[in-house]
Amino acid sequence: MSRFLTAAIALSIAILPGTALAHSKLLSSSPAANATVAKPTKLTLTFSEKFLGPLSGIDLVMTGMPGMSDHAPMPIKGFKTVVAPDGKTMIVTLPRALPAGSYDLKWHIVGADQHKMEGGYSFKVK
Repeated sequence: MSRFLTAAIALSIAILPGTALAHSKLLSSSPAANATVAKPTKLTLTFSEKFLGPLSGIDLVMTGMPGMSDHAPMPIKGFKTVVAPDGKTMIVTLPRALPAGSYDLKWHIVGADQHKMEGGYSFKVK
């Protein structure tokens, strides 16, 4: 009987709809990964699934500055993060335009299914 039960469970998992097991993915961002942009005041990240805004956010670090090869990483603070009405887009409003340099953005979200996902990318400001 246990073999039958094991096979039934395995079959059930195999035929579940893909969306039940899907995790949200970053579909697009502005600035985009590896892009060079002019002094942004807002960042947007759009995911494939809705996420829980209060449990989601970003960390932004300036990792380099023109003319300063030994620039220590500098966390950017003071931004405001909101979720757009679609429930899939995070909008980050910066307190002022980002100065020229290179940046690492790390994101984390908690999906509607309570799973935490994270990722990141880099971009440059000219």
